[in-house]
Amino acid sequence: MRKNPPFYSPAQRQLQAQFDSEALASRLEELIVQTELDEAAQTFVQGADYFFLSSVSDSGFPTVSYKGGDPGFVKVVSPTQLAFPCYDGNGMYYSMGNIAAQAKVGLLFIDFENPNRLRIEGTATLSEEPTLIAQWPETALACVVEVTNAWINCPRYIHPMQRQGRSEFVPRLGVETPVPEWKSYEPVADVVPQPAHTLGTHGQNPQFTSTPSKKDST
Repeated sequence: MRKNPPFYSPAQRQLQAQFDSEALASRLEELIVQTELDEAAQTFVQGADYFFLSSVSDSGFPTVSYKGGDPGFVKVVSPTQLAFPCYDGNGMYYSMGNIAAQAKVGLLFIDFENPNRLRIEGTATLSEEPTLIAQWPETALACVVEVTNAWINCPRYIHPMQRQGRSEFVPRLGVETPVPEWKSYEPVADVVPQPAHTLGTHGQNPQFTSTPSKKDST
């Protein structure tokens, strides 16, 4: 029996009734919507080298961002918890700021080579906990997601594509990460900060720090 709030909203139910799909929607909820990640979902997530993250600003506007890394960069902490790094970006902290304000997120994992997709809804928090961020190179901030709902989707509209490679900008142990060219452009070069992981300030903002273990407490 589901312990989370109702999966469908009244507006969704209204449209289902209008187009005679309420029975189908209810059946699908029973069959595929889970409150934790099963073994197949965990394998999918752990093998992914990208996903799409949706978040909502404190003024109510949604946004979607692409998150990429090497396979395994999204960690399955448990069947109900995921974690991923906030790699160096453009300094806007747009998605992460939304998470700090609103916490509700959606994650979409897609396999374009073997069409498949997994949708996850959850509540996210930001963390600078040392033992967590140490799992990724060049990382000063991570995001932890508590899973609320997870379900597979029909892949029939996914266009099959072939991978040509992986980005050279993904941080990797023992490899110098190149600096993107745009950060040297005159209009922005004078305001580009040092990467967050080099500033020595992570772990000092309690708003973004999960409860430390006793080992890390002072």
